[in-house]
Amino acid sequence: MSDAPEQFAAIDLGSNSFHMVVARLVAGELLIQEGLSEKVQLAAGLDPHNFITAPARERALACLARFAQRIQGIPRRNVRVVGTNALRVAEDAPAFMAEAQTVLGHDIEIIAGREEARLIYLGVSHSLPGLPGRTVVVDIGGGSTELIVGEQFDALERESMDIGCVSLTRRCFADGRCTDKQFDRALILARQEVVMHQRSFQSLGWQQAVGASGSIKAIGQVCEANGWSDGTITLDGLQRIRRRLVKAPSVAEAGLKGLKEDRVPIFAAGVAILTGVFEQLGLQSMVVSSGALREGVLYDLLGRLGHEDVRERSIATLMARNFVDTRHAERVAGTALALFDQVWAAFGHGDDDNWRDVLRWAALLHEVGLSVSHAQFHRHGAYLVQNSDLPGFSRRDQQLLAALVRNHRRKWAATPLAELPAAQQAPVATLCWLLRLATLLHHARSPEPLPSLALSRTADGLALAFPTGWLTEHPLTQADLDQEQEFCREAGGTLAVS
Repeated sequence: MSDAPEQFAAIDLGSNSFHMVVARLVAGELLIQEGLSEKVQLAAGLDPHNFITAPARERALACLARFAQRIQGIPRRNVRVVGTNALRVAEDAPAFMAEAQTVLGHDIEIIAGREEARLIYLGVSHSLPGLPGRTVVVDIGGGSTELIVGEQFDALERESMDIGCVSLTRRCFADGRCTDKQFDRALILARQEVVMHQRSFQSLGWQQAVGASGSIKAIGQVCEANGWSDGTITLDGLQRIRRRLVKAPSVAEAGLKGLKEDRVPIFAAGVAILTGVFEQLGLQSMVVSSGALREGVLYDLLGRLGHEDVRERSIATLMARNFVDTRHAERVAGTALALFDQVWAAFGHGDDDNWRDVLRWAALLHEVGLSVSHAQFHRHGAYLVQNSDLPGFSRRDQQLLAALVRNHRRKWAATPLAELPAAQQAPVATLCWLLRLATLLHHARSPEPLPSLALSRTADGLALAFPTGWLTEHPLTQADLDQEQEFCREAGGTLAVS
């Protein structure tokens, strides 16, 4: 048996660059071994209808093929891949992801903007530990800009603004020039985005500002190389950069020391966005963090494996917010997992631990829609699960949980399952039937334990066996099972009860 330290990898499919970081776990701490980055320019490769162009697709898949070689041998559970704004807006994201997952050999999660912000803060806070008090964090990406106020390792307020250095370049600096008029227009657009969140952020307050990711790192390097600071970004430094940009015939000819060639096309937009943030929030200086989204993904992954999973807190928060009967939900979850353990292996879906968690979370949330209305509460619950802010969950995760909540009672709804990736449809359908049985068996809401049940797989469905005479003594359960057998037949399966 090897005693080599365990390896982990996080991959960030950004709108401008794809990043990968590989780390090893030593004495409970993550030590970065290698970081790889390629400017794929996925956002710039979207056509006017937001479809990924062939050249952008080719660049992305070639990059992922190189990443795939590096992470060979790292356990699958130790690798996490996330996609951000460009994949959030791409119309053909599902088709691209299917290709990308085949090349990479790992699943890809498209994360929501606020989840991206949470993970960025996690990466920054671990890269700059020991910051006193609260910190405001700014991360300028290719398609979006994230703002976060946090304390220690907890993000208190987080927002994702629909403006990034690639998208703003298209709108204001597409000709490679940066005139006063162009910069003013870009600055106004940036300030308009920030002002919507200004009050909520300033009400929390902060003691220091931190910037992360490529655009802000580039600005810090320019400030240092030109002798305007030690790498700290100041409002004065931003104004000096602006003056250089608007006086030059083009950004490339501005004579800014420290500005790398591959950063030139989107540099003016990054400066405009950061200037807007500085002016709107009243910032005077900002330090630059080495950590960002990919480091946050690593630490979040480590937390999941170490049973400090933010997803558990998200489920508990949604339950509390919607006044879920926790004891009843936990009884349903316990029964659902007991049924899972009896039949899951027979279906051959694999990935037992992951699907087991999904079933438990769905069981805990199955009544969340009651806070809206008793009528059709499974529909209301599905909407809440799919559209609520659930830190730790990707959009696809929430869609999957919503499909389970939607199908835990009444007639079978095929559409929510059909909208999932093909590889997930059969496992989720099986989980739906297990959840339906668990909720049915607890219809009476009695705290009394259920009898010993035997669930097995049949050729076209399930068979559920009770102790002799138990159903006769529980006519409500018998009636519910009779109706469930009809629902099964309508969905093309069978439920045998004895």
